[in-house]
Amino acid sequence: MEMFEEQFKTRAQGNPTDLSKVKTKTTQKAPSKTSLIDANKAKNLAITLRKGGMNPSNICTAIETYDQQSLSLDFLELLEPFIPSDFEMKLLKNYEKEGRPLEELTLEDQFVLRFGKIPRLNQRINTLTFMGNFPETVKRLQPQLNSIIAASMSIKSSAKLKKILEIVLAFGNYMNSSKRGAAYGFRLQSLDLLLETKSTDRSQTLLHFITNIIQEKYSDLANFHTELHFVDKAAVVSLDSILQDIRSLERGMEMTKKEFLVQDDSPVLKEFIKTNSEQLESLVKDSKTAQEAYGSVVEYFGENPKTTQPSMFFPLFARFVKAYKTAQQEIEHKKKMELESREAKESPSPNRAGSQKGPMMPKMPQMDLIAELKKRQVRPPVREGKDGALEDIITDLRNTPYRRTDGRRPAQRQDT
Repeated sequence: MEMFEEQFKTRAQGNPTDLSKVKTKTTQKAPSKTSLIDANKAKNLAITLRKGGMNPSNICTAIETYDQQSLSLDFLELLEPFIPSDFEMKLLKNYEKEGRPLEELTLEDQFVLRFGKIPRLNQRINTLTFMGNFPETVKRLQPQLNSIIAASMSIKSSAKLKKILEIVLAFGNYMNSSKRGAAYGFRLQSLDLLLETKSTDRSQTLLHFITNIIQEKYSDLANFHTELHFVDKAAVVSLDSILQDIRSLERGMEMTKKEFLVQDDSPVLKEFIKTNSEQLESLVKDSKTAQEAYGSVVEYFGENPKTTQPSMFFPLFARFVKAYKTAQQEIEHKKKMELESREAKESPSPNRAGSQKGPMMPKMPQMDLIAELKKRQVRPPVREGKDGALEDIITDLRNTPYRRTDGRRPAQRQDT
């Protein structure tokens, strides 16, 4: 049994170890680093520096030389919160003056000390940020200015649009003549009401009726919307925001020029100012042109440019054009269906003899609406050989714009 115990004993049953012979293992801990900045700030800075993927010393050198290739805009934005305060710089400089080794500071403290010694640190970072954002800002603002200029000038100069609005005014005056006198003009907001005004049988809107009249009697005006340019794009632009951004660019360029006066040996600043000053001047000039063009077209239509923003003015025309095009398509579709129905009646196919016929599209009730309008008209002037007052209006509009018969301009405009 002694042999068995010796062969199969566990380690715990082995001979006791002589503790006096065991060498004590000493754990060598790294010497603790000194940190003078806030612990949370140091922690966040460490994360930021890892994201940058650059040596802290190289980061500071890139800022000093305005190296835009090495420093991304996102990284510059992350660095701004770590600009040291006066109190932090005082602590770090006192530590340095005492002759204590900088290696005993944490890496974050060493970076803050080096970071804070960069001359005009705030101005440099702001200048770098401005220089980095400048191309994209100009690229964003220029098309917006162009759309306002083009939309304003095309709306004001469109002869076909004027004729269309005269036709709308004529029908509005005809419909309201029994209640009120003829109006000299109407507010642009009234264009939205054309879709809300229904015919007697409610089968079509006033816009559909006017669109059909334009196609039949004023075919040269049917494509009036082709004279309007960039109206949809101008409708989503805020002119005030554009002007504010341009003023910000002017302040940024002035800051960069001041920085160059101090750092006149910087080729980066010199090249940036030389390349982009003229571009900014051109943008400022276009902004003034946009203001003048927009103010002119708004006043032309009797509105106040100070209270009427492009986001209010241009959508009126954008909605009107969109509704007009939709009405055109619906009218064409209706006519096509009516034509197919007539052809099916005139020459029925043997295969369709027993089939159920499709529903007939109702004929456009133009004469019904004319008759209804005549009833509401006080003493409608009917001329021999013509269909009545409505025909007179349409005929006269071919040659001259609509005017009041008494030649006087009323003191207040009426909405249609």
